[in-house]
Amino acid sequence: MLKKLVFLGMGGTIAGTARSMADNVGYKAAQKGVEQLLEAIPTLRAALGDLQPQTEQVAQVDSKDMGWSHWRALAFRAQQYLESSEVAALVITHGTDTLEETAFFLSQVLAPALIARKPVVLTCAMRPASSMSPDGPQNVLDAVAVARSDRAAGVLVVCAGAVHAARAVQKVHPYRLNAFDSGDGGPLGFVEEGVVRWRHSAADGYSPAQAFSLEHLSDDEWPRVEVVMNFAGASGAVVRALVATPAQGDPPVRGIVVAGTGNGSIHEDLEAALRYAQHIGVRIVRATRCPQGAVVPGSAPLELPHSDGLSPVKARIALMLDLMQ
Repeated sequence: MLKKLVFLGMGGTIAGTARSMADNVGYKAAQKGVEQLLEAIPTLRAALGDLQPQTEQVAQVDSKDMGWSHWRALAFRAQQYLESSEVAALVITHGTDTLEETAFFLSQVLAPALIARKPVVLTCAMRPASSMSPDGPQNVLDAVAVARSDRAAGVLVVCAGAVHAARAVQKVHPYRLNAFDSGDGGPLGFVEEGVVRWRHSAADGYSPAQAFSLEHLSDDEWPRVEVVMNFAGASGAVVRALVATPAQGDPPVRGIVVAGTGNGSIHEDLEAALRYAQHIGVRIVRATRCPQGAVVPGSAPLELPHSDGLSPVKARIALMLDLMQ
């Protein structure tokens, strides 16, 4: 029996269309289904080799509007496919704006034993499907090459020929095709003419989470965790407002991630407000707003714990998941 490569569609620019083929910014995202996207790639059948394609449209959303319900649906469907003996790997088409967050989320909630041998590869596009020269088709072909690689493991992101680990990847440019970067360590590898040239083992970028039960995702709402930023003249006003009695219908804030300057430094007024929030039971995590590197703790313990190298948005996800358990 032929193994299946399952394509899960989530919308995004890769599925977007504009009125003009020359318009690469004034498009509407999430207009074409994943099956339509694949039908427009004439060399896909050859790229699949001995794998049989299967498609499912899990969501159809501009990734800037990605929310809890989308993530929960994706996690459950991905897990169900991974548990099937007929499925070899997954490819997920997704928007670029929150791609790094979805990738990290999946890396933390999907069964580690499954994704260690069945890779989950997210891909995307910076130009809509209607573009005169869309980048989506090649990104899909590259994602297929990675999904078929014997060395692929965990949750990976493929864009513009580069292969990134879910933990490290970050969108760093709003327009160019090569919009993603993996910080200090760089990409795990590159896809060249359908062949993956691994620079590092995919296992190097694969940091399996503690076994997370998807039952924890059954709640209708996730714990409210906000992100605040340090800057010149920052004050604690936003934090004080966040921890005040919430407006009717709003859930209380249970966690705050602060994107500190430099090595996680925080303005004294903002830090005082964060310490107060921590005192009344709000979980606080310190990250850095620097696009590379991580907070390096000194010899003295940090009263506001650091994010263990995660970016502010990924630290938010990690904290939310921790609060669910």
